[in-house]
Amino acid sequence: MLDKPAETRLKNLWDARKAKGMSEAELLLYRSNLLGSDKRITNYGGGNTSAKAMERDPLTGEDVEVLWVKGSGGDVGTIRMDGFATLYMDKLEALKGLYRGLEHEDEMVGYLPHCTFNLNPRAASIDTPLHAYVPRKHVDHMHPDAVIAIAASSNSRDLTREIYGDEIGWLPWKRPGFELGLWLEKFCRDNPDAKGVVLESHGLFTWADTAEACYELTVNVINRAMAWFEEKTAGKTIFGGKKHGSLEAAARRKVAAALMPAIRGMISGKARMVGHFDDSHAVLEFVNSADMEKLAALGTSCPDHFLRTKIRPLVVDFDPAKPDVDATLAGLKQSVESYRDDYAAYYARCKRDDSPALRDPNAVVYLVPGVGMITFARDKATARISGEFYTNAINVMRGSSTVSEYCGLAEQEAFDIEYWLLEEAKLQRMPKPKSLAGRIAIITGGAGGIGSATAERLLGEGACVVLADIDAEALERTRENLAGRFSADVVRAVEMNVTSEQAIDDAYQRMAMEFGGVDIVVSNAGIASSAPVEETSLDLWNKNMSILSTGYFLVSRAAFRMLKKQDIGGSIIFIGSKNGLAASPGASAYCTAKASELHLARCLALEGAPSGIRVNVVNPDAVLRGSKIWSGEWLDQRASTYGTDKEGLEEMYRQRSLLKRSVLPEDIAEATYFFASEASSKSTGNIVNVDAGNVQAFTR
Repeated sequence: MLDKPAETRLKNLWDARKAKGMSEAELLLYRSNLLGSDKRITNYGGGNTSAKAMERDPLTGEDVEVLWVKGSGGDVGTIRMDGFATLYMDKLEALKGLYRGLEHEDEMVGYLPHCTFNLNPRAASIDTPLHAYVPRKHVDHMHPDAVIAIAASSNSRDLTREIYGDEIGWLPWKRPGFELGLWLEKFCRDNPDAKGVVLESHGLFTWADTAEACYELTVNVINRAMAWFEEKTAGKTIFGGKKHGSLEAAARRKVAAALMPAIRGMISGKARMVGHFDDSHAVLEFVNSADMEKLAALGTSCPDHFLRTKIRPLVVDFDPAKPDVDATLAGLKQSVESYRDDYAAYYARCKRDDSPALRDPNAVVYLVPGVGMITFARDKATARISGEFYTNAINVMRGSSTVSEYCGLAEQEAFDIEYWLLEEAKLQRMPKPKSLAGRIAIITGGAGGIGSATAERLLGEGACVVLADIDAEALERTRENLAGRFSADVVRAVEMNVTSEQAIDDAYQRMAMEFGGVDIVVSNAGIASSAPVEETSLDLWNKNMSILSTGYFLVSRAAFRMLKKQDIGGSIIFIGSKNGLAASPGASAYCTAKASELHLARCLALEGAPSGIRVNVVNPDAVLRGSKIWSGEWLDQRASTYGTDKEGLEEMYRQRSLLKRSVLPEDIAEATYFFASEASSKSTGNIVNVDAGNVQAFTR
């Protein structure tokens, strides 16, 4: 951040005790993780680090110089040893003899695998020559906001000299690759005392002969830029001054939750998108400013920024002084279509004969005055990271436009990187999306055995999941477990009573703000009761009906509202019960409520079909393991009804079934996944019994 006080300068985190005894490669890893731990130094996946070390050649047994450099697609903050590419330096030097000039730049990447040391499978990145040809042992290439703000200024060369003198040089814009590597080498030879260079519109290179010295230099150079900006921007008007005021925090989130499902529906034609919302101070300062629209139209400067955020954002027509969400929603479709048309025109203007086909023309970043920033991508982590990248871009524009004139990257240059054939090849190598990638699910009763097993199944297929449950402690335990196994990005938890309209509305609003909408609704919240009819109180009857019938209605009604706003279909799955089809003695309230669920599902299947909303039912029976309703009083009551004890009840149910098998939460989760997935895309109004076989519950 460029607006932070001096006490928040970057700290030197190097611990000589930890570093003692490390090899050069291990020191590179340590340095990389330290640098990547602070987003003011570099953004996620941005920048790279390297070290040149002597290694024993496995073929000759001789010591050879090897370049260790961050591999393609890695992140310095989280990288491990297997994330570095290793290449023979003598072979990298030999590549200079094969270089045929700028028009043949891309072919040099094909030679990099021939330079691989020790059969390392990690692919080398396009930035490898930039590190190889700097004649120093250790090199850092970072994307700090403070330095990119210098690099993106119209007079960036002059600002670089003003701040750093001859210590840090400057090079004009050049797309990363072999030619830029040669430029860096020449700069170093011509300026032997220089400690680094600012690359116009790109970032910072620094170098030294030890890992510690390189780390300390990088931190020092960035801190000097931060201090300089603090001095130069003190008392100055930022972004042309304030044009809008921010809504209160709760109101901002409410507006975001209203806009995100609508936007998501408009942009999810080819693939479902997942959203992220950010109303941080830096974002609000920008979206509320007088110069926001002008600066946003210029696009970003650093290649990493616009690869993640597209060349420019979409500014949503919203006036926080006269908030009219309905009017904004009414105009959104035209805004989204206009952005697509503009993007297609940009592609047509800039495309080369061999350019890849037009990609998704929808915006990634949506700026809403008074509210914040919304980002969409094919998964939650990418949506979040795209927001972080645009926040980096905001910080760059803040600094640059205050001390100079901000310059986005030229349109053709931006296109040539976005549609770079090497970038396209990287995209083509990405693994095929999982079956529920981009899908968003809410599971009521999410902390129970069936709920948590279902969440695990859906998460394993790439979905984002909101766990909803009335048991706060069990809910948090389940969330922690699943987040630890599948990433905190894709799991949320909301405490929710399915009989409360307000609690359900709040949960859906939270889901819309966190992920952008909903695709899959698993109604699983439940209770169980057992009593002869003459001993069934009205309160007990009403409690069953309230949770198992009315609760399912309320959750489904809220789902229909959001699904229709998105207008891209969806799947609702009721976790019913064998008792909805087959009566059991001493459980009239429970059986009747479960039968009500089945008929509600049929009614909703009729109503939802024209909108592509499918509604189906999974009927379990006797799922004892992990189920909260099969504990305490209900277990005692059912054991008494069938004249057995607790230990014998599961065996009794197993022997009662046709297949003589126990039914587990994972079995219900599998059936639920079937109805959630495209495998059942032509099924609605159906019931699948997962009960190991029960004649009374046959549906035909």
